[in-house]
Amino acid sequence: MNVYYEEEGSFRVGSILADNDSSLQVEAPHGKRSKIKSSNVLFRFDDALAGFLEQAQRAAEDIDLDFLWECCGADEFSYETLARDYFGHAPSKREAAALLIRLHGAPMYFYKKGKGRYRPAPADALKAALASVERKRLQAVQQAEYVEQLRRFELPESFRPRLAELLYKPDRNTVEVKAMEEAATEFRLSTLRLLEKCGAIPSTHEYHVNRFLFEHFPRGTGFISDGAAPPLMDLPTAKAQAFSIDDITTTEIDDAFSVTPVPGGWEIGIHIAVPAAGVLCGTPLDDEAVGRLSTVYLPGAKITMLPDAVIEAYSLAEGRICPSLSLYLQVASDLSIRGTRTELEQLHIAANLRHDSLEKWFNEETLSAELAPMPFAAELKVLWELATVLESGRGRPEPLRAVQMDYNFYVGDDERVRIVERKRGAPADKLVAELMILVNSEWGRNLAEAGVPAIYRAQGNGKVRLSTIPSAHQGLGVAQYMWASSPLRRYVDLVNQRQLIAWHRNEPAPYTAGGEPILTAMRDFEAAYETYADFQRGMERYWCLRWLQQEAIDTIDAEVLRDNLLKIDGIPLIARVPSVPLLESGAKVSLRISDIDLLEVTFHAEYCGPA
Repeated sequence: MNVYYEEEGSFRVGSILADNDSSLQVEAPHGKRSKIKSSNVLFRFDDALAGFLEQAQRAAEDIDLDFLWECCGADEFSYETLARDYFGHAPSKREAAALLIRLHGAPMYFYKKGKGRYRPAPADALKAALASVERKRLQAVQQAEYVEQLRRFELPESFRPRLAELLYKPDRNTVEVKAMEEAATEFRLSTLRLLEKCGAIPSTHEYHVNRFLFEHFPRGTGFISDGAAPPLMDLPTAKAQAFSIDDITTTEIDDAFSVTPVPGGWEIGIHIAVPAAGVLCGTPLDDEAVGRLSTVYLPGAKITMLPDAVIEAYSLAEGRICPSLSLYLQVASDLSIRGTRTELEQLHIAANLRHDSLEKWFNEETLSAELAPMPFAAELKVLWELATVLESGRGRPEPLRAVQMDYNFYVGDDERVRIVERKRGAPADKLVAELMILVNSEWGRNLAEAGVPAIYRAQGNGKVRLSTIPSAHQGLGVAQYMWASSPLRRYVDLVNQRQLIAWHRNEPAPYTAGGEPILTAMRDFEAAYETYADFQRGMERYWCLRWLQQEAIDTIDAEVLRDNLLKIDGIPLIARVPSVPLLESGAKVSLRISDIDLLEVTFHAEYCGPA
């Protein structure tokens, strides 16, 4: 006697060796013996065991599923009942086995309800299931077509509208990504390298920029508002003639200075652009600024926090009368500060001085002699002398500090890059830095004493953080310090400037202590600012590698910072070079550069010997 039974979701046959009440010992056609539960047996039969399952399988393939589903009714049924109806007679054991195989192998058509019992799927459910199967079949065909194109390193045309998603946020459940992964596996490539070989990345520069935009500016870099500048306040006009000091590429001019001789000394003005006078809390324009929180800088481009029309209206541009929030210092002839006052006003911007031309005649050498009779030479000398006193007063003069360099990137329309090295701490740098520290510290003190909430930058134990509590900035040597001097570029500065205007005009402040708006602005700004800074550093590294390629440089000098960490000369590029022997910090070495990869932004550097 033989049995037809179900085990682990499959039908099996075997000859009975021992028959117990609850179990059977059976032997399979290939000789394997096993113990099975009696409850798993569907029927017993005397037919030959050899070939039984194969014959039943072939018979099952001839059973029309659609007809079987139609003739079984809507209620639950046993396979024996359906077999009699379908075959028109009491089924043979092979026919019964075939029907069971067909029912069991079609879960979309028939739901299993127990041993040998099934229920037909409802018509709507069956229709949906069949549609899903057909959809998957078509997707498999489509995937195969995609794979064939990708094998030839051809980019399927349907990939192009979704290229950003495929490059930066691939969904592994899609046919396109499955095809990419299949083809990439064959070539032992990453999907990114496969797309590159298919011509999907014509520009590595655009690849990196678009990746950033895809994540942080998914709706694009344009502004939703009409871009019109908000109306200006009716402000008094100052008598001072102000000038700014910036790099040649700066268009958001936030700060300017004035020096007016008065009996016994000077009145020195620190003038800050005042977009907070027009960009009010809760307006659509403010909402857009909140969505950005800072201007994004990268070599050759930037994404501004505010629309161009607003920047143009409030930037301290040469030859214009501009609104300004000004801190005036009463400075005695011995350069001591006898008093301060804040004014919300408009003033004439006489000049926008630029580093490249200014530093030719305003530098350490000329200051040690006598400045040439250039525009604002006398004013600059007074500001320089005051800056020196301010630095000393903070306890931060560092005459023995190693020379540090800044780097300016200039990218032409032809994507040729020029990297200009500039010594940090030039007189113009120190002048601007000290006056900005003063204005941010003084206004921070004013708000703290008045009990007006603000966002401060505090430093303790080497860590810099934002806080709504006025705290010391140990690195700068001031009791409190806030950002309020770049409101065209940073949202925190705009928030603080709104508080300053309210304080100056003796009005209720827009932001309250501990309120969610000021805390949210602080947290969101800090995260965005670091993200933007990381992006800028990454793009500067990219352009350093582009410059090495552009100039066909294969060997270059570098300076050991520590261990095997080196700074390459002339550009802000840091590299770990394992082949460098143990040398003292500051040692000069020669490196061989190779394997520059602009997609991964990597390169290989090998030690060649002392420079």
